[in-house]
Amino acid sequence: MENDNREVLVSVKNLEVTFTNGKRAFRAVKNVSFDIYKGETFALVGESGSGKTTIGRAIIRLNSTSNGDILYKGKKINGPLTKEEKREVIRNIQMIFQDPAASLNERATIDYCVSEGIENFHLYSSEEEREAKVDEALSSVGLLPEHKSRYPHEFSGGQRQRVGIARAIIMEPEFIIADEPISALDVSIRAQVLNLLNKFKKERGLTYMFIAHDLSVVRYFSDRIAVIHKGRIVEIAPTEELFAYPLHPYTHSLLQAVPMPDPRIEKNKKLVVYDESKRDLSGEKPVLQEIRPGHFVFANEREMGEYREKLRKMEEENGVK
Repeated sequence: MENDNREVLVSVKNLEVTFTNGKRAFRAVKNVSFDIYKGETFALVGESGSGKTTIGRAIIRLNSTSNGDILYKGKKINGPLTKEEKREVIRNIQMIFQDPAASLNERATIDYCVSEGIENFHLYSSEEEREAKVDEALSSVGLLPEHKSRYPHEFSGGQRQRVGIARAIIMEPEFIIADEPISALDVSIRAQVLNLLNKFKKERGLTYMFIAHDLSVVRYFSDRIAVIHKGRIVEIAPTEELFAYPLHPYTHSLLQAVPMPDPRIEKNKKLVVYDESKRDLSGEKPVLQEIRPGHFVFANEREMGEYREKLRKMEEENGVK
């Protein structure tokens, strides 16, 4: 979809995910396409129920897809795979789940929770090596080796999330899907977890897909942002470009929802509520199209004209010729 000479690690093309309940079908993800480049952090941002987690779970094969392709290193990974291909996907793509309490086995020790993956894949040659790998994974996320014998309920939310990160990191994956990894944590712990993820990205050359609903967090952490609304991607742009030139009205509403530290600005702020029903979609159907290099927006031709004019005005205000 995007012309770039960087290596594409994950490519999602015309993806659809449909859930059925008896005779009723609900399309949670509608015709979604994007590329994730090796070594970058690609953020997927939208409100609850917009389909972010569904896309992440489809990439890791927890949700089956009803249409479209998911490519990892050029190979299709959704649909039927051989046992060996499945193992390769699980080995190289890991997920950090949103709820650290629900994603850990309450009846298993931290030692078992963290080492389960390397045991399944026989990624060690002796018991001493297994223990050393678990110790290293725990210490890399700021936990102590003596925590191994404890159970998840004995830890705080932030510590449990660190266990979840250790469990993903120990597999030495190339690609990690981080599904709102900090939304259940205290504000003071959030920065620690984000710094931890950034540290691993630099040290191990990891690629992230970071799922979130808070644009302020995403600005700190990501290289590019895709904004999703009701199962459709409405805008994709490099992070600073999106904050400087937000074009789609839904992106505007998300940016307006970010709280401002100055109470006077916050008090005078006009909240923008996006209402899709008020859009005039008569005529051509909207599609995701490029308005500037690397900046895509979901629009029809009439709207593209409006967005180009809007972009020109914003550039003038910012002193860009």
